[in-house]
Amino acid sequence: MSNQWYVVHTYSGFEDKVKFAIEDNVKRRGLTEKLSQILIPSEKVIELKAGKKKEKQKKFYPGYILIEMELNDETWHIVSSTPRVTGFVGGDKPAPIDQEEIDVIIQQIEEGPSTKVTTQYDKGDSVRILDGAFANFNGFVDDIDEAHNKLRVMVTIFGRQTPVEVNYLQVEKA
Repeated sequence: MSNQWYVVHTYSGFEDKVKFAIEDNVKRRGLTEKLSQILIPSEKVIELKAGKKKEKQKKFYPGYILIEMELNDETWHIVSSTPRVTGFVGGDKPAPIDQEEIDVIIQQIEEGPSTKVTTQYDKGDSVRILDGAFANFNGFVDDIDEAHNKLRVMVTIFGRQTPVEVNYLQVEKA
């Protein structure tokens, strides 16, 4: 019987600890050939908080891990009895995931979208431009373009409201 992919439900936020616990248990029992790998699909995201850039990993499927394993009573028990595992998706007789689905997930992990930036800005927020031709100008957020990580900020130039397009990283909340 060859190894196949299965989905395991865990407590959200404990995916890494569950992965480590299962891998440790499998090594101690000498079953590494029966459990090939464990994936926690995630991508790199840059968050902006208080004008500071913070990089973190964002999980595609919080509360789930993917395990490539030979499913038998022993391996099922090792995974199911791991603390913070609520069980296999599919219950007592889980069905394996198609390899095509796994290939798509692995491709997402490897390529990932271009690094995403999440912002704490909302339409109408008062901001100060930090960089570029309009550095030190104050204005308010008129539009948010999440696809391109840009903001349209309305600033007053010569007594008139003028739209200025800036990158998320070029502004801070005023």
